Amino acid sequence: MVPKEAKDRYERLKAAVNRHRHLYYVQESPEIADSAYDELEQELVRIEKEHPELITPDSPTQRVGGAPMAAFKKVRHTVSQWSFNDAFTPEDMREFDARVKRMLGVKEVEYICELKIDGLKVVLTYEKGLLKTAATRGDGQVGEDVTHNVRTIRSVPLSLTRAADVVVEGEVWMSEEALKKVNDERKKEDEPKFANPRNAAAGSIRQLDPAIAAARGLDTFIYDVAQSSESVPGTQDKELAYLRELGFKVNKYYKLATSIDKVIEYWESWKKKSKTQGYWIDGVVVKVNERVLQERLGYTGKAPRFAIAFKFPAEQVTTVVEDIVLQVGRTGVLTPVAHLRPVLVAGSTVSRATLHNEDEIKRLDVRVGDTVVLQKAGDVIPDIVRVLTELRPSKTKPYTWPSVVSECGGTGAIERVPGQAAWRCVDKNSFAQQRRKFRYFASRSALNIEGLGESTVDALIEKGLVTHLDDFFTLAEGDVLELEGFAEVSAKKLVDSIQKTAKQVPLSRLITGLSIAHVGEETAILLAQHYKTIDELLDAPADELNAIEGIGPIVSKAIYDWCADKENKKLIERLKKLITIKSEKLARVVLAKLPLAGKTFVLTGTMASMSRDEAKEKLRQLGASVSGSVSKKTDYVVAGDEAGSKLDKAQELGVKVVSEAEFLKMLK
Repeated sequence: MVPKEAKDRYERLKAAVNRHRHLYYVQESPEIADSAYDELEQELVRIEKEHPELITPDSPTQRVGGAPMAAFKKVRHTVSQWSFNDAFTPEDMREFDARVKRMLGVKEVEYICELKIDGLKVVLTYEKGLLKTAATRGDGQVGEDVTHNVRTIRSVPLSLTRAADVVVEGEVWMSEEALKKVNDERKKEDEPKFANPRNAAAGSIRQLDPAIAAARGLDTFIYDVAQSSESVPGTQDKELAYLRELGFKVNKYYKLATSIDKVIEYWESWKKKSKTQGYWIDGVVVKVNERVLQERLGYTGKAPRFAIAFKFPAEQVTTVVEDIVLQVGRTGVLTPVAHLRPVLVAGSTVSRATLHNEDEIKRLDVRVGDTVVLQKAGDVIPDIVRVLTELRPSKTKPYTWPSVVSECGGTGAIERVPGQAAWRCVDKNSFAQQRRKFRYFASRSALNIEGLGESTVDALIEKGLVTHLDDFFTLAEGDVLELEGFAEVSAKKLVDSIQKTAKQVPLSRLITGLSIAHVGEETAILLAQHYKTIDELLDAPADELNAIEGIGPIVSKAIYDWCADKENKKLIERLKKLITIKSEKLARVVLAKLPLAGKTFVLTGTMASMSRDEAKEKLRQLGASVSGSVSKKTDYVVAGDEAGSKLDKAQELGVKVVSEAEFLKMLK
């Protein structure tokens, strides 16, 4: 018997996959990213493997693609059109390799690696060297006749170099440059923009008027000979050369791999540089190179056994919300965090995603049990962008904000911050808050105490060895030996590291580590440049703080209130006796003469020549300030590899964008 929960989930998934498949393949108007759709389909496959008795003829896994559009003449393929099974990790590929070798009874296999172009598959039929028909894949058996549009694509030969009868397969694609032009025109005509080049290519090929397709700048890559009246070469790499001989455009970046390790190396290489081409690449197609071995391996009901699509890490996936938990931050603010069914996104497994605040939960209407679309914002931070309500279990309830949170200590009372969407603990000294505050104080972002990691900080608090921030600097080796896992050598090493840090603490790092509300790394640097000592900061009047460029009224009030607190003043007095605080103030006349004085930079992506922290330090040494977000006040955005949403924001606002090479010239 199939559990009712599994059966209900299966039926909802099947309906959802069918709906999104129809939107994607037939209407060219997807609501979710390809990778999110793939995740839904993969979950459906997993359930069918566990409960094969659930499989029905209308399951999305039992067919290859969408049905042809009614507006076009139908074409029955002379050769069945298959789709590929997917691999997402090197482990998946090693399993594929082992399966191929086991079925062939061999120890070594050669593979051909080809870029997987994100476009629309097309099947071209030539008779005596002349183009007869061009058809879409359709459902694998019947496609749509799009000959009138494909004839307008300049890279498609109307006649071959010789009078052969052939059927070939390839991809129609649109460059990002062409997409921008098309979308600019559609905007002028008040028409909806295409979401991506793949949808634009599909929409263009399915135009009834060939003049529209001709104006769209479409292109092709041909990659397979399905049938030929001539003798077809015995390997895939020679087959690609054969296609070029006939006059077809073939992607030049294919590579022969003598082992699965070489395949993975090729994938790793293109994973990093996939965005360097003018067309979209969403993975690598891996095929057994020898045609005779391909024929021996054959096909399943859906896909070839000799080939697989090795996908790049998904930027969007789907998963299920298993719980919503409130996390106490170091300033007492409560952040709702979704605990997720673990899922691989952008190359790493994610099981947590912040929901930001109460208003965001209401906006998304996210509930425990919901299936959600997850992406990594800026390739780093997991973010829920959408709830797939069609998959929502029938008995879910909207999330309700609690009145008491046990981690807030004392009565557990919480309150909404006036004028903000945030809630916070009434008790500002709860254990959870203290733990996060102490962890942050020792972290790389603040005092950067080597060896004092989160688990050690937690253990010190739980043992009662540290109750105030200054207690770190009074620890002796015997104290640390109380902690599990520490021996004499490791205890001495930790204490020495703490004392080494104490000898020279930059004022900006100390301010950062104090967990003053709204004060992060950049604000702390502004304060350290303005005030020579911590005492000057403690005595600064509110209007003076507010007058510092880059510090607004909310932040200045938070700083003033923190400095006015008697307990905080006592903490600073104790710290002054234990650490040496290094001044970072520069005379204004010196600051003004620095080459990048007054300029604000934002860094996005990764640079080969230095880390982000090193880049920030170099900019500050030259008088520039570094911001974490792009605004109209930003002077430059430095875009490294895999730049995220900050690059899009800069282009939207017209902010100057510089490459790593240009940035290095500026530093000189």
